[in-house]
Amino acid sequence: MPLSTDDRCQIQDLFARYMWSIDMGDVDALVSCFAPDGSLESPAVGAYTGHESIRNFATRFARFRQNGSQLRHMISNLLIEGESERASARCHLCVYLTRDGASRLLGPGQYNCHLRKHEGRWVFEKRVVVMDHDYELKEI
Repeated sequence: MPLSTDDRCQIQDLFARYMWSIDMGDVDALVSCFAPDGSLESPAVGAYTGHESIRNFATRFARFRQNGSQLRHMISNLLIEGESERASARCHLCVYLTRDGASRLLGPGQYNCHLRKHEGRWVFEKRVVVMDHDYELKEI
């Protein structure tokens, strides 16, 4: 069965919740965006699999905010395909970092994601970040 309008709205909401949670340093909300065995891969920050590992990733990002920096993850052109309990989605990504009154673009890229329904809600099964150029994101 093709994805329903409700499924598509839930997937869009999942992407928005992920962006807000990473930018606001909400560790629990970010972890809840992933399946228990879900994974995240990024050339800027490494690879993480499972809730405990993803919690470590989220905690690392929360430190940016705690240390006076603000991240802004912006997505566009979200494309969702799938059926029933599984889907794939991709979108463009821009990440901005603001510190001491100055903002800079860290790099454009894209998210490539596999999603599934887990306990009745959509979660990331695999989230891969592909950047247009290499950079390493160090804690500030």
